[in-house]
Amino acid sequence: MKADETAPFLKWPGGKRWASGMIAGMIGKRLRGTYYEPFLGGGAVFFQLLPEQPVLSDINSDLINTYILVRDRPAELISRLRRLSVDKQTYDHMRETEPDDNLMRAVRFLYLNRTAFSGIYRLNLQGRFNVPFGGGERTHKILWEKSLLRNASRALAGADIRHEDFETMLDFAHDGDVVYCDPTYTVAHDNNGFIRYNERNFSWADQVRLAAAAMRASARGALVIVSNAKHSSVCELYDGANIRVLTRNSTVSTDIAKRQAVKELLICL
Repeated sequence: MKADETAPFLKWPGGKRWASGMIAGMIGKRLRGTYYEPFLGGGAVFFQLLPEQPVLSDINSDLINTYILVRDRPAELISRLRRLSVDKQTYDHMRETEPDDNLMRAVRFLYLNRTAFSGIYRLNLQGRFNVPFGGGERTHKILWEKSLLRNASRALAGADIRHEDFETMLDFAHDGDVVYCDPTYTVAHDNNGFIRYNERNFSWADQVRLAAAAMRASARGALVIVSNAKHSSVCELYDGANIRVLTRNSTVSTDIAKRQAVKELLICL
């Protein structure tokens, strides 16, 4: 498949669609072995790069279950999704339901992702999805009408998809491999408004652990690229690395006039 035939099937806050072409270009110049993406999220860089040997992982079990079902059973997902209407009653029912069946867990995840307010993925302290109904033009129909799930399934056909902590995956990387890390951004004071993607925050201790694991992988010959918040404490963690500052427009506010330029770091080891 070609990159222009695939697109992320999830709307993911903090995703890298805006920079995926540039990051994929950097990776392609060095990739000779396995491509690792241990903070999978929406997978924008993977879908742009379409590597031959991908290992995709995340700590979010519902997210990983959904990727596995998209890879293995797209027709069943589409069939189930087409039965669901887009209205607040259906949305509230899906939000409050927690199915045990893996197929229906993926259906629920995809439906809520495409019909929730602004596509936000947020869990409360009890680990329950608590984003309100989106309304308006928010619909899951794009998943089959634009062939997002079928194209993603073909792109994922050879992917090794795992529910794992990022450090475990970084410790596999060696010479010729490339690892792209896009963690939930937070800085040393843990108080900069980052979004809670998983049941637990990506804390400063996790940032320190990520930097150490990235440096170990780099010492073994792997290329490690880390997207992160532009903050002096983050720069200090990666002292000696090649650090670039990227600028994008924030999409968090629903009022376009209030959206501001956001600076992020792209760290290469």
